Amino acid sequence: MKRVAELLRRIGARVVDGVWRLGFAARFFALVLLYSGQSFRRLHLTLRELWFSGVLSLLIILVSGLFVGLVLGLQGYEILQRFGSSEATGTMVALSLLRELGPVLAGLLFAARAGSAVTAEIGLMKTTEQLTAMDMMAVSPFARVVAPRFWGGVISMPLLAALFSAMGILGGWLISVVFIGIDEGAYWSQMQAAVDFRYDVVNGVIKSFVFGVAVSLIAVFEGYDCAPTAEGVSRAITRTVVSSALTILALDFVLTSFMFRGQS
Repeated sequence: MKRVAELLRRIGARVVDGVWRLGFAARFFALVLLYSGQSFRRLHLTLRELWFSGVLSLLIILVSGLFVGLVLGLQGYEILQRFGSSEATGTMVALSLLRELGPVLAGLLFAARAGSAVTAEIGLMKTTEQLTAMDMMAVSPFARVVAPRFWGGVISMPLLAALFSAMGILGGWLISVVFIGIDEGAYWSQMQAAVDFRYDVVNGVIKSFVFGVAVSLIAVFEGYDCAPTAEGVSRAITRTVVSSALTILALDFVLTSFMFRGQS
């Protein structure tokens, strides 16, 4: 009985801690939005974070998108040729990237590269008491540190997802048309006929925007809330990557279910 009671206490403590952190994260998000106006008035801060989160993530996004497109084109051709539909390879590549793989994989890469870096940066500022020093000088850390990094990630994510999908389509064209020999006109014409701007392109942009909000919020929250020690910062970085990945996959399921319901 003592073991059962101890187990129930631990479970209860974890549930209470999770609810408390969820409430704190909601309050944190409200404060970020509240101080966003001040951060945008210092536009150079947001532009600097756009460079850090967006431009510096371009290489891994473009290279990964190219190789994902190459694999999709190769696998798609191998499957579709069994049914005499190899010319539809471009359609499969484009729809897979625009609807699902582009936003999801770009979000995962963004969380691993930019999200972890933002968490580490804010966590180290907390460890070295730079955030406390800002408070003492009547400078809001939310306006000066948190909000610019949050909006830098939110703005960067849809652009990176679009570039990922574009490079993936280019990779599919490269392997299908240049190397395998599928007719180029059939590749592009069937793709253009099948891709719908509203249901495919716009829905993909909405997904990437939601993923950007989620990943950026998790990154700045974990950095701001971490324990001010080296171990605390390392654990916060781990939580950022793991939580962002799980959140992206869960949100992808929810958004996809609503989007498909809208088409039916």
